[in-house]
Amino acid sequence: MGRSRGLAIGALAASIAFSLLLFLLFPGPGSAQPGGVGGNFVGVASCAGSTCHGRSEANGAIVRQDELMIWQNPASPAGAHSRSWRVLTEPRSKAIAARLGIGEAANAPMCLGCHAPPAPVGRRGPKFLISDGVGCEACHGAALGWLASHYAVGGTHSANVARGMVPLDNVRARAAVCLDCHYGSADSGQFVNHRIMAAGHPRISFELDLFSTLQQHHNEDGDYIQRKGRTNPVAVWAVGQSMALDRSLSLFANPQRGTEGVFPEFYFFDCHTCHRRISDDPRFEPVSQLNPARPIPAGMPAYNDENMIMLSAAARVAAPQLAARFDRDSRNFHLALARDRASAVAAAATLRESARAIGNVFASGGISRNQLFEIIDGIAGNAVSARFTDYEGSVQAVMAVDTLLSALVTSGQASASAAASIRGDINQAYVAVRDPNAYAPGDFRASLGRAAAAIRRLK
Repeated sequence: MGRSRGLAIGALAASIAFSLLLFLLFPGPGSAQPGGVGGNFVGVASCAGSTCHGRSEANGAIVRQDELMIWQNPASPAGAHSRSWRVLTEPRSKAIAARLGIGEAANAPMCLGCHAPPAPVGRRGPKFLISDGVGCEACHGAALGWLASHYAVGGTHSANVARGMVPLDNVRARAAVCLDCHYGSADSGQFVNHRIMAAGHPRISFELDLFSTLQQHHNEDGDYIQRKGRTNPVAVWAVGQSMALDRSLSLFANPQRGTEGVFPEFYFFDCHTCHRRISDDPRFEPVSQLNPARPIPAGMPAYNDENMIMLSAAARVAAPQLAARFDRDSRNFHLALARDRASAVAAAATLRESARAIGNVFASGGISRNQLFEIIDGIAGNAVSARFTDYEGSVQAVMAVDTLLSALVTSGQASASAAASIRGDINQAYVAVRDPNAYAPGDFRASLGRAAAAIRRLK
């Protein structure tokens, strides 16, 4: 992790935010993207030599070479992937599996799609162990085709990619890999539906840039930049939001994912529009709040629009020519949900195109310092904050403010010490979303507004 970026989020481990992020990281770390062109999965042990990635100190000439130690860290989010299979053997996972009637969680395909690498039995090398959890190849791709070439003298990253390595430096490729498990895919074992959550699985929540930072095992130093280019965290955040919405809408439109028996698949809908207090007392006041961007009838579940809210705020600043179109398509999608499934699927396709167009803008161009401040203000400002009526969008908002503050430091547009001085305000926003059952929209808006105001002072 680069020094400035590390300082920007360094206090996270000691803060309330750390507890929240550990919770968010628990669900199904990793990816099941094959990422190869036919090669076998060689296993974590094939990368663990002291001349490769198995050193106890980060003293490698080109790469750190202690990546396995970071991956195995039992005390931090950076070690979450190595723990992913082991959690299936714990009491909570066993109880979930028992409720679902799927046998042992540690052997269940429903679980292994995300809690272990995507290695069919016929493609596992002699050093492969499913108990390693989400290892190197789950994200970097089946390694037999590129294992030797990636450390060969004169080898290039592009050549390794041609042999099957997943180009995680490409934000779209990275998002596609991460979203498979941290959001869901159409593949078997990679979709935490409402039934699985009802059995006790944690709610899925993901933000590409923040989670990438917490999982980062490399230094973005001079030779890394020369080989792969400099990471643009704002582009990672925005493209991640675009692709998360794209993925959500594509799964919703998928007949194998969008419905569950006679019901729609409730995974796609905002939990708090249903999970609220109810009462027959004539004095009872419903706790739901009107949301100006969701023109749906009272009593109807609302689609989880956390990524729509973030993209709307970003587009108003960086892609104003697309902002009105995106807001219109978002609104039309909510309206279509109240008509019938065919209308909703058609509206989802239109909204996906708008989301992709905004993602393309961020992927292809830089964002100025003033624009970055404007996006943060937009997320916390009056034009968007009225949409924070439910827990999911609010979690996404505080992660966005956190990651965009780190982007200011990474790009040299704010000092690490200045960012550290307002960490308390960010942490208070995390506190407001720490417990979904205690979530209060007004309190959250106030805490997020204070955090944004503190960041604004960095101007």
